Amino acid sequence: MKNFNWQSRIREWSQKRIEALEDYEKEELSSEVIESGYLGYPGATEEQITAAEARLNINLPPSYREFLKASNGLPPTSKGSIRFYAVEEIDWYALNHQDWIDELMEDRQRFEPVTEAEYFVYGHEQCNLTFYPAHLQTVLEISSEDLGFQFLLNPNIIVVDKEWEAWFCSFSTTFGLYRYRSFSEMMDEILNDLELLG
Repeated sequence: MKNFNWQSRIREWSQKRIEALEDYEKEELSSEVIESGYLGYPGATEEQITAAEARLNINLPPSYREFLKASNGLPPTSKGSIRFYAVEEIDWYALNHQDWIDELMEDRQRFEPVTEAEYFVYGHEQCNLTFYPAHLQTVLEISSEDLGFQFLLNPNIIVVDKEWEAWFCSFSTTFGLYRYRSFSEMMDEILNDLELLG
């Protein structure tokens, strides 16, 4: 998995995003952000990250740790757009969504179980309904849910060295998700897609 220069990529995305904003949206940004052309936050310290890992009793995946060190979350850039949480805010998805998880798992019992051959397909060939519902019990919530979309990290699936599978979820008419082999693979795509981050 290639290494990311997170600050460079976030700066590149920031400049594209600021250019794409309407004038009234730009008015909501601070003069410092407009002048710098950078929408990221100061990076999290190693102490902040290790404190979160101790709180959650996990080791965060490497590419996500490096992202947090470059920018401790990402802000929404327009009303209703997704916000990536600071390291102090990340937590287990099930803590606030258990009823919905139970409902989804009951509904999914009507379907044939997903096979490994079906599951381990990434890229545009994958089906957004191909996932293991039980994994929702232990995924990490790393962003807000806005406009029916959210980002999660799945520690149950590790395809690349110590990297957790990353999920881009849609809660529209039917729950579905697009899976990536790592957080960096996911961000490589979405930082180039202004619509995904609003």
